[in-house]
Formats: sequence, structure tokens, C-alpha cells
Amino acid sequence: MPPEVTTIDAAAASGQSEDRRRLEAGLDRLQTDQEHRPSRWRAFWTSVVPPVLFVLFLLLVWQLYIMLADPRPDRAPSPAAVFAALAEGWESGRVQLAVSTSLERGIVGFLIAIVVGTPIGLLLAEVSVLRRAIGPVISGLQVLPSVAWVPAAIIWFGLTDATVYFVILMGAIPSIVNGLIAGVEQVPPQLRRVGQVLGANRWQLATAVILPAALPGYIAGLKQGWAFSWRSLMAAEIIATGGSIGFGLGSMLQQSRELADLAGVLATILLILFIGILIELLFFGPLERRVLRGRGLLLSGGSR
Repeated sequence: MPPEVTTIDAAAASGQSEDRRRLEAGLDRLQTDQEHRPSRWRAFWTSVVPPVLFVLFLLLVWQLYIMLADPRPDRAPSPAAVFAALAEGWESGRVQLAVSTSLERGIVGFLIAIVVGTPIGLLLAEVSVLRRAIGPVISGLQVLPSVAWVPAAIIWFGLTDATVYFVILMGAIPSIVNGLIAGVEQVPPQLRRVGQVLGANRWQLATAVILPAALPGYIAGLKQGWAFSWRSLMAAEIIATGGSIGFGLGSMLQQSRELADLAGVLATILLILFIGILIELLFFGPLERRVLRGRGLLLSGGSR
């Protein structure tokens, strides 16, 4: 073989080897970037500190308004008066009882809504005839204010916990169903074909292929479902009082209103708001970021 040919072959082999090394380095770098996770302190700083600072800013504006405008205390109580009402409720045990009762009802009702709404959402997403027939009804139920169900629920179930749970379910299930349907509609058709090629039946295709692929939309539906659950719970507890219904945050809010205690009303509202923010920061926020990061839709710093 002529030496020129040997030299050319060696150069080509060297170039291919160099290209291979660059490709491997690029893949390693890509894998490293995907596996990189922010520290817990950084995650805390980016997710918890900003809303806390914003709340402190609002409290400062509130206090400045009280100092400058000097309104009537029964019309605009100061932050100190509100926190004093909250401390008084804590010392008497009313705050702990109300929070534990409402959280238990909200979480249990939400879990039941997930168990009921998930198969309904999968069924409607996979069976187009049912979706066309029932889908508009589900959307209508989602728009219907949950408080509208309270009078009917009281007539059906009386002043019992069943009334509260029924209102929660009617508020949360439509959101979960519509969220899952929206997530399924965004699943690429190629995934369905792959599952069919691998021999998956209709049930396996829905649970092992479609549902995991639809997780982002499903989680969005769960977040909205929890929001509707919490709002429905408060509406039911405010209206349905007495009987065997326990003392929740809605009852505490209504009781403060009957006593014309605006500081107590605002303290209860802040409690309800705080619990909603806490659930978002501790559960839904990390869950959503984990799912999006696993799909490469979220950078290591937590931004898209």
C-alpha cells in the first residue's frame, strides 16, 4: 500500500477518534447538567424567601397606613391587633382545633376526589364519545360555584361531615378530570403507537403510557383541584354550622363575623391564606418542579 494512502487513513482515523471524544464529552456534559440539582439552601432561597419578603412588605405598608391614616380600630385594625387576636385564639386552643379539623377534612376530601376523578378523567380522555357527551357537563360543574351546593347538601345529608365532603368533591373532581384530559391531549401520538407495538392493551396503554406522559397537565389539574377543595371547604364550614359538624376555620371565621371582631376575621383569613401557601411550597411546588425537571423542561436553577 502506498505511504500516501496509509497517511490519509491514519488521519481519517484520528479525525474520527477526535470526533468521538468530542461527542462523548458533550454527552457527559449534558448528563452532568441534567443530573445537577440545586442545593437545599438555594431551593429554599428561591422558593420560600421571595414570598416571605413580599408578605413582610405588605405588613409594612399596612402598618404605615395605620400610622398615617389613623382609622377606626373596628374598621381597620392594626397588624398588632390582628396578631394579638391570633395569639388569643392559640392560647384558648381554638386555632389548633380549627386548623386540624379543616386540614383533615381538606386532605381527606381531596384524596377521595383524586381516587374518583382520575379514572373518570382517563375514561373521558380515551373514549371520545363519552368526552363529547359528558365533557361539557364536567366543564359546567367546574364553573359552578361550590357554595351553590351547600344548601342542597344540607337538605340531603343534614348538618354532618357528609355535607362538607360532598361540597369538597363537587368542587375538586371537575378540575382534576379536566386537568387530566388536557394532559392526555398533549401526549405525542408516537407514544401510543410505541405502546401498541409493544403489545399493551387498552388499560395498560392508559395507565403505563398515557398517564405518566400526561403528568404535567395532571399535576396542574391536581393543583387546581386542591384550590377548589380548600375554597369549597371554607364555603361549607361558613354556611353549615351546628349539628355534628366540628369547629373548622370556616366556623371560626363566621364566629368572628357574628361578634363583629374584625381583627379575628382578618386573623382567620391570614391563617387560611398561610395554609394554602404552605401546601403549595411544601407539596405541589416541589412535585411540579421534579416532574418538569425529569422531562428536561426545567433548568437546574428552577427556571424554564
